[in-house]
Parts: sequence; structure tokens; C-alpha cells
Amino acid sequence: MKKATITINKEFKKGKIDKRIYSSFVEHMGRVVYSGIYEPTHATADKDGFRQDVLLLVKEMGVTGIRYPGGNFVSCYDWRDGVGPQEKRPNKLEIAWRAIETNEFGINEFMKWAKKAEIEPIFAVNLGTKGIENAVSLVEYCNIEGNTLYSDLRKEHGVEKPYEIETWCLGNEMDGDWQVGHKTAEEYGRLAQETAKAMKLVDTNIKLVSCGSSKSSMDTYPEWEATTLSYTYDYVDYISLHQYYDGQDKGTAYFLAQALDMEHYIQTVISTCNYVKAKKRSKKDMYISFDEWGVWSMADSEVLAEVDASPWQVAPAFSEQIYSMEDSLLFASMMMNFLKYADRIKIACQSLLTNISAAIMTEKNGLAWVQPIYYPFAYMSKYGRGTVLQDLQECETYSCELFNKVPFVDSVAVYNEKEQEIVYFHVNRCEEDISMEGELQGFSIAEVIEHVELWSENRKDTNLQNHNLVKPVKVKDTAIQGENKITYSLKALSWNMIRVKVK
Repeated sequence: MKKATITINKEFKKGKIDKRIYSSFVEHMGRVVYSGIYEPTHATADKDGFRQDVLLLVKEMGVTGIRYPGGNFVSCYDWRDGVGPQEKRPNKLEIAWRAIETNEFGINEFMKWAKKAEIEPIFAVNLGTKGIENAVSLVEYCNIEGNTLYSDLRKEHGVEKPYEIETWCLGNEMDGDWQVGHKTAEEYGRLAQETAKAMKLVDTNIKLVSCGSSKSSMDTYPEWEATTLSYTYDYVDYISLHQYYDGQDKGTAYFLAQALDMEHYIQTVISTCNYVKAKKRSKKDMYISFDEWGVWSMADSEVLAEVDASPWQVAPAFSEQIYSMEDSLLFASMMMNFLKYADRIKIACQSLLTNISAAIMTEKNGLAWVQPIYYPFAYMSKYGRGTVLQDLQECETYSCELFNKVPFVDSVAVYNEKEQEIVYFHVNRCEEDISMEGELQGFSIAEVIEHVELWSENRKDTNLQNHNLVKPVKVKDTAIQGENKITYSLKALSWNMIRVKVK
């Protein structure tokens, strides 16, 4: 059996975890909204049309924030279409996803849902086909008390008090030629700068997110960050990153190693932000909002082969990916990267919440169930709170097409000062079990609370047919060695959480 060690020290801290890294993303795309979170005819729907079975799963998942309404959708969206009496709202061609948008669900419906889901809203404005006026009027509608055109319009729509939405994204993936209204870095930088200035004149309390790169393979990365931040650095608080990975067909070793590509991506963008900071002689750190991320499954085309893909449908079912146990391992490693860089990453939005690349799946007029990726998210959101500790890990590595030295074990350690717990999260990328030894320097171990393991005999197992096939179990194999050491094992190709009570 292979062996690995991980050592932490109470004094060596990396960063405080922002609860918003456990956010998700809702876009008007496919069935994410309609028959996802909103389905008035469903047996569990409340008076506002929200599926209660989905709301329960969202709360159990530990989602802390939601980015809305897009995504590519936002680059063609006029927020005014989705407010006021529902029967008067227009049907529109939604050209990003070539669907019909009924606008039955809009800003006010989302904010009602957000309150019930107990999440923080993160709004995006349209810098594709719209611009400064559309963004400024939306801030006015949402955040101004009254006695103005749009704040009074909100009151007419039955919302007396302002929403006081704090975080706003300046467009979506504007570096991508697939984006309606795609812009060069210079074009976007100037528009984002002027939009940011105007929005903050309306509400000085808001925080703004400037568009960064859409993926690590973009030809314009990281020059996009350097150029756009040269305009926006003084006016925004975060820069966004997006990333999806597939590659299951290249083998498990390659597929799981992609978490290292993501880590390099984060490091490069941090360095670019620091370069712009130095160039501007600024004292402000630029933080990262990783507001779209996830695994792009290879199985969805197979599962959804019978779906009608013709355009201009209302809420068409497409890209409803089915995740495997193997997918959940890369998903967990991607999520663990946000903890590793908690000093700079303050927001992260798993994409998407329901049905498309989602943790939660729904059947129209039927059940809601969860995919294997749901569990690492839920456990990390619940127990990954506090301070990330620097860890020194020693374990064997492997080589693949992507990287030469990939650690078999991916690890991060969190110190929850309030609960006096050390929480380890591990992904075992190896095809065999690994024996682990953990040394907790500066701590005295009181007890091992639990070892939770996500594993399946077949790495390609999904929850599509048997909704409970891949789910976590508790393992009783962790032993305390002396005052500050523990030993335990990690099953081949598994995700693990070990909670240790310390004195």
C-alpha cells in the first residue's frame, strides 16, 4: 500500500474562508429556472411557484449565494422585461441559447426565491447588447429607497423596501467570441470602467466584479486581465474567472490532474493582479470571484439523445449532464482550490444549480434528486469554515500528458476556531488505497469526530437510475497516535473528510 503524510502547524495560516465560495449559479438556460427552481404546477410548489423539494435540497447543500441571471443569457437581457404584472411581460427571442424567454420569472421572483433559499444574491448586468444606462437603472430599481423613476416602479410592483444587493458582475465572458456583444480587452476595459463609475455613483456601497478570462485555454489570457484591469482596477473589487473541464475519455489520471491546471490558472491571475497593482502604485489587493466553475460531463449526449434540439422552445431540456463518481473527484479538487487560495478567492459559484451541469436534478412534475457532486459541496460548505492552514504533504506522484508530477493525494486542511476542529479534505487520485498519517503541530487531539468517505466500486457509477447509488458513508478506521498524530486510509479513487476535535 502506498503511504502519504500531511503535516500542519497551528501558526502557519493561509487565509480566512469567505462563506461566499460556497455559492452557485442560476441562469435562464434550459430547465435551470423553469421546472428547476420554479414550477407552479408541481405538487410541492408554494404560492409563488417555487419547488419546495428543490429549496430543501439547496439548503441541505449549503449554498450561500447565487449569481443571477447569467451567464450568456445576460448579454441579451433587458431586466425591464421581467418585472411588473406577469401577464403583461413579453415573450422574447433568447438568442444566446436560441429559446423563447417568457419572462414569467424575473428580478422580483428571484429575490423572493433567494429569501426563501437563504442565499445572498450576486447580480450580473448586461454589457453585451446594453450598457451603462441599463446597469444604472437596475441598481436604482433594486437599491434606492424611493422618489425616483425606477425605485418607485419597484414599489408599484409590490416591493416597498430596496433589496440592497451588494455584489454586481460587469457582464459575462466578454473575452469570448461566442458572447453576444463580445469585445476586445480595450473595448471592455473602457466600458466596464465607465459602468463601474456610474453604478457606484448610484450606490456607493456596492461591490463590483470585472470580467476576467472565460477559461485557462483562452488565447487572450492573461493579457486580458492585464489590459482590462489597467482600466478597472481602481473601480472594481474582484476579477472573475471561469473554468470547466472534461477529458474523461483521456483516462482517469489525465482527467483528475486538471485540478493542477486550475491551480496554475489561479496563480497566474493573482500574479497579473499584483503586477497591475504595482504598476498603478496601488495599496488595494484585487480579489477573485470564480463565479462559474464545474465539470463538463461526457455522458450527457448519450443520456439525452432523444431530446428535441430544435430552436425557439420554452425552457428546452438540453445539456443535462449526468455525473459519475469519477466526475465528483475532479469537482472536489476544483472546489478545494478555492480553500487553498482563500486569501484571494472570496466568491465561487458552482455552475449550475439545477439540471444543467448541476448538483440537483429535477423531473418535470416529478422527483428531485442529487448527483454525486452534491456531496463534496454539501460537506465542504458545512465543515469547511474558518482558516485554511498551510500543509506540508509528502506522497508519491505520477506523470501524464498534462503534468509531470501529480500528487496521488490532493489535500487541504481547515482550522475551525469556533468549533475547535481540524477538518481534512482529501481526494485520492490513485488506483489503489493509500495509508495516511497526519501530524497536527501545536494542537492536542481530543477525539476523531468522523471520517466521511465518498466512493463507489465502479468509478463510472451515477445516480441516474438508482438515485442513492453514489453517496457518502462513515468510516471507522482513524486511529490517534500519541498527542498529535492520526492515521487513516483513503480508498482508491475516493473523496474523504476527516474531522478532528482539538484542545
